[in-house]
Amino acid sequence: MSQTTSATVAKATEAFQKGSPLLVHDAEDREGETDLIYPAQAVTPEAVSRLRNDAGGLICVALSHDVAQAFGLAYMDEIIDHPASEGHELGYDSRSSFSLTVNHRDTYTGITDDDRALTITELAHAASLADELDFADEFRAPGHVHLLRAAPGLLSERQGHTELGVALANAAELPPAVVVCEMLDDQTGGALSPDNARAYAERHDFPYLEGAQIIETLG
Repeated sequence: MSQTTSATVAKATEAFQKGSPLLVHDAEDREGETDLIYPAQAVTPEAVSRLRNDAGGLICVALSHDVAQAFGLAYMDEIIDHPASEGHELGYDSRSSFSLTVNHRDTYTGITDDDRALTITELAHAASLADELDFADEFRAPGHVHLLRAAPGLLSERQGHTELGVALANAAELPPAVVVCEMLDDQTGGALSPDNARAYAERHDFPYLEGAQIIETLG
């Protein structure tokens, strides 16, 4: 492992621990996308607004395998009893990480910035109390926050933004619940290029990491 890579990931992890979002590009031969990633516990209504307006992708909360297991959160393709859930052939991975969509029970519609921030921060709180809390007492489904379930072996098994984000939370000693949202290009409608994502990170003083750096350091 290079000292530069280790120092870069350590600096980003320290910022993440303090509540700063990170930009993480998975790999050109995978999704080829950069996600804006927040510690779930640090998400405010203003952060949800940034995710909507600056990132523009799907706002999801990634949970560790152990937390998802404790809450009985299966993969969505195991939950849905419909022909459309069969025969998934993804070009970038063997399976999707999607689980349920949820709202916290204290939300109204669940879609506003305030409501989604509440759901997200309560998911972080729940993740820190996974063995003590009844998930259905706190959350209802379907809802407006998409849950993702990390692979049991984390980066040794799968290297998507779900696992990259949870690995960063573990390294920062935070609850294993992170918000991930794809950064899209308003001009092309496609994924924001790594160069433009890096420029965005520099403008806002957010750390930018390549997935390979995280895998090399934390995998």
